[in-house]
Amino acid sequence: MDERTPRHLNSEDLWNYALRALGGRAHSTGEMREKLGRRAEKAEDVESVLARLKQSKYLDDRQFAEAYASARLANERFGKTRVLLDLRHRRVAPALAEKTVDAVYQDIDESALIEEWIRRKYRASPREGLFQEDKDLASAYRRLLRAGFRTGEIIRVLKKFAKNPQLLDSFEPPEETEE
Repeated sequence: MDERTPRHLNSEDLWNYALRALGGRAHSTGEMREKLGRRAEKAEDVESVLARLKQSKYLDDRQFAEAYASARLANERFGKTRVLLDLRHRRVAPALAEKTVDAVYQDIDESALIEEWIRRKYRASPREGLFQEDKDLASAYRRLLRAGFRTGEIIRVLKKFAKNPQLLDSFEPPEETEE
């Protein structure tokens, strides 16, 4: 056996492995299923360990999604889109991720969040002319998109900071649908 190939685990060892993994950080059910699947001797052991973890309240996707979305908002101040994508990447069911993110961001003013993000990242107060060059404005726009903010809101806020805000007038954001 190659020394880099992990040893396959029986049901009880898989349970202990799962507890150690959850002791390190929270996981979604999907992440844990994948992690355990790589180490299980028998595939059916994965589902039994997952069921046992859920029954013992060690694994709860709703709680995981709420804590994750709340932490991303409180710590990184990311937009809804970024948090939603991150939750999907962490293997949370899309419907649960969307419902949770909507609930966490329910009372959040996205424009204020974007302004706060700009002040933090650029160490600036809201003033006209922060972005003197077109390339700086484009860079800020891309960074805000990656941070998970919606195009329309980004443009509205960037106009407050741009030396040449009329550049943003020609940009037509894609249609955003409210569901």
